[in-house]
Amino acid sequence: MTRKATSRPVIPIQPTAGAIPSAGDADDGVHFVSMYQKQPDIYPRAVKGWFATWRWTFVWLTQLLFYGMPWLLWDGRQALLFDLEAQRFYILGLVLYPQDLIFLAALLVLSALALFFFTAVAGRLWCGYTCPQTVYTEIFMWVERQFEGDRIARMRLDQAPWSAEKVARKGATQLAWVAIGLFTGFSFVGYFTPIRELSQAVLTVTVTPWNAFWILFYGAATYGNAGYLREQMCKYMCPYARFQSALIDKDSLVITYDSARGDPRGSRSRKQSAAAQGLGDCIDCTLCVQVCPTGIDIRDGLQNECIGCAACIDVCNDVMAKMNYPKGLIRYSTENGVVNGWSKLQMFKRALRPRVLIYGGLLSAASVAFAASVALRSPFQVDVVKDRGALARVVEDGAIENVYRLQIMNRTEQPQTYRIDAQGIPGLEVQTEVVRTPPAGISSVVVSLRLPYSAAQGLLGQSAPVQFEVNQLDGTRAAAAVQREKSTFFVPR
Repeated sequence: MTRKATSRPVIPIQPTAGAIPSAGDADDGVHFVSMYQKQPDIYPRAVKGWFATWRWTFVWLTQLLFYGMPWLLWDGRQALLFDLEAQRFYILGLVLYPQDLIFLAALLVLSALALFFFTAVAGRLWCGYTCPQTVYTEIFMWVERQFEGDRIARMRLDQAPWSAEKVARKGATQLAWVAIGLFTGFSFVGYFTPIRELSQAVLTVTVTPWNAFWILFYGAATYGNAGYLREQMCKYMCPYARFQSALIDKDSLVITYDSARGDPRGSRSRKQSAAAQGLGDCIDCTLCVQVCPTGIDIRDGLQNECIGCAACIDVCNDVMAKMNYPKGLIRYSTENGVVNGWSKLQMFKRALRPRVLIYGGLLSAASVAFAASVALRSPFQVDVVKDRGALARVVEDGAIENVYRLQIMNRTEQPQTYRIDAQGIPGLEVQTEVVRTPPAGISSVVVSLRLPYSAAQGLLGQSAPVQFEVNQLDGTRAAAAVQREKSTFFVPR
């Protein structure tokens, strides 16, 4: 049995654009298509409105926090400092050590749960208002508008031949971007190196190679991401755009276009109603596309490129007001709400669905557990290491001695004094004095435990459990002023 051959179109990938097919290609039905296409430049238009005001509010809040926090003092030192060289992390009144990495893991879990919760409720709120990529892109676009003008002016400037004016405008934009990027890199490094010392080093050109590298690296990343990559980061590099579809459903608040009300689209005369002209409320002005920072058309439905900035809502509401149409042609709504014509109250009731309740419950429980663990955190930590060189030895009067090394980590910023006791075997004696530890310091002390000859006879050849008890003598929190650590006491035959 023979199978009849079928002709299928073949689309080979060409390494260069604009390849010219041979004359015989048309007869073979083979079409050459270039798979390499330059992405069109996006020139977002400036927009004003309620959501734009909120977006700029978060720009100011996040940047005042980021740029200002390194300069804030707390008890005479930098309030937020991650001193990698000294292995001390100062967060307001907290002093953390590498051993406290569990708190960082808990913060990451809380951040993930918060992202899941807010995405299930209202889509990409994080992306639209507080994501660093969105925030710095907004700042860089504002700078660009100051020197090069709004959308049409920038398009004309880019298409115009090079001239003194174009060089001046473009150069001023680039200088401002570089300055913002370098200051951002400087502020970032200021979280790891005391920023006052870093500023003096910058002014005197004595910055260490590593600090200089990270200032330039973070500054270049800010400059490149916010100045050039922009929407490419959100569309192709950010993983959140890919898995957000697994977090939202038909009852999540997202930016939607009411096609039942807006279509058919088209220009119209104001002398007649839209219905009389056979048109919907959308006048097809495309302003919603022009203000979109990722260049999508929200009228085509929700897309993973949409970052939820709501710029299209602001500009569409402005157009509706000028046309004397009701606002909300583009609005925050749910898919079910648009299809069924639900009111805001009906949509908000659907927000309390099982998925949201589960995320909210997990987030609340994790937040309470994290806050409690930080509040009840002990002001010091004790580690016990038994001397491996000699498990036990016989000293004067036949007493048995075991040697240990205790490492006491002071988690406060005041000098502390500790008393070491041991229990577990009747007659056990501690051969040590009180231990003093500097602020946020670590003291290592050798501790000897002795067991009298008479008490050791019943334990020959055995390892008995013992427990060290370290008391903070001048602590202000009695509930956390005692630490207990287990070990063993070996009695030779």
